[in-house]
Amino acid sequence: MRRFLFAALTAALTGAGLAQTSIPLTGPSPAGNAVPAPRPLPAPEPPATVTATRNEPTALAFTPDQLARIKVPAGFTVTVMATELGNARALQVLPDGGIYLSRMKQNDIWYLKDVNRDGRFDAGERRQVASNLSLVHGMDVKDGKLYAIGQHDIWVMDIARDGTLGQPRVFATDLPDVGQHAARGVKWGPDGFLYASIGSTNNDAATQNPEEATILRLSPDGKWREVYARGLRHTIGFGWQPVTGVLYGMDQGADWHGDNIPPEELNRIERGGIYGWPYCYGDRQPDPYANSSTIPGLISKQDYCAQTQGSLLNYTAHAAAIEMTFYTGTQFPAEYRGDAFVAFRGSWNRSEPSGYEIARVDFDASGKPLNITPFVTGFVYQEQGEWKQFGRLAGVAVYTDGSLLFTDDQSGVIYRVRYTGGQQ
Repeated sequence: MRRFLFAALTAALTGAGLAQTSIPLTGPSPAGNAVPAPRPLPAPEPPATVTATRNEPTALAFTPDQLARIKVPAGFTVTVMATELGNARALQVLPDGGIYLSRMKQNDIWYLKDVNRDGRFDAGERRQVASNLSLVHGMDVKDGKLYAIGQHDIWVMDIARDGTLGQPRVFATDLPDVGQHAARGVKWGPDGFLYASIGSTNNDAATQNPEEATILRLSPDGKWREVYARGLRHTIGFGWQPVTGVLYGMDQGADWHGDNIPPEELNRIERGGIYGWPYCYGDRQPDPYANSSTIPGLISKQDYCAQTQGSLLNYTAHAAAIEMTFYTGTQFPAEYRGDAFVAFRGSWNRSEPSGYEIARVDFDASGKPLNITPFVTGFVYQEQGEWKQFGRLAGVAVYTDGSLLFTDDQSGVIYRVRYTGGQQ
């Protein structure tokens, strides 16, 4: 039967003048167009063997005596505003001093306000105002509404005068799966569009969903969105520098690639920019441990990296940047204005731990980033040969008086940094 069908098909094609047509493999095609030349495969990469260390410092619960371990620059002091807040993650400060706190593992949002102005959020000054928001993390406020991003949705909630939130409504949905990078950021841009950071679902392999490892830009009504920038493994914290209005983000590098690569990196985020993950890191450096077989176009890793956006500044590998905020207050000395503060949650796969700190990104008067330096440290230390830590830092925000707030999502602590050094 198959032989009969093939013969019948051949006869039909011959009758139509098609079966006997020969198409040359080289030279002009019947339509007169040149046949594309075969693209050679890139040369194979040499084998690369990685030496990686799993090193999780012993976790300690917060106790007041540990405050003495925390180090800040001369003239600054650290106090505790709240404890026992669970998985305290992102912070959103309101103009009247009220604060929204997201708790990703508890899937909820709390409202805190220091009504009696004693420098603490006492038990009666904190309450849950939203719940059942799957993996809720980043937040921002616009026109009397709170926007929050979670696992697959961005929600919007009306803000009442006492901080109570209205029923959550879905602003945008069908966000990519979170995979191993559940934390996401969301901020309204100066152009009136909403920006959302979406991490990769895995460590160092390209995936099919074009919205993974990106920053998205959403229309003001949430009905339209675009991939604003891609190749960003996990840029949770981002924002616009006050002097220049340029968008910057702090990206987390891949795990299991050794102690010192890839670094955490500060990027200038531009529309249409490609930032290299998973094949490149830092200033367009090819990652020897990334699989090059999935690079678009079958070009070499070096050629691909040359076409990407390089980082502006690098920081210690595996420090795990979470939130980032620009300092717009006046309580700190003038040289801090326009700088950024980054919460580094801390490493778990480095021989000597990195992160567990708040770092400062120093910008010059023209708004150009110069360097990244530790600002609040002491949460991780070595004692009798054992590494210990008492803080996994996550959220960071400028308080209404110009002091700096940051969270520890391990013990549920909110810390406050103030300048008390006298004349500014």
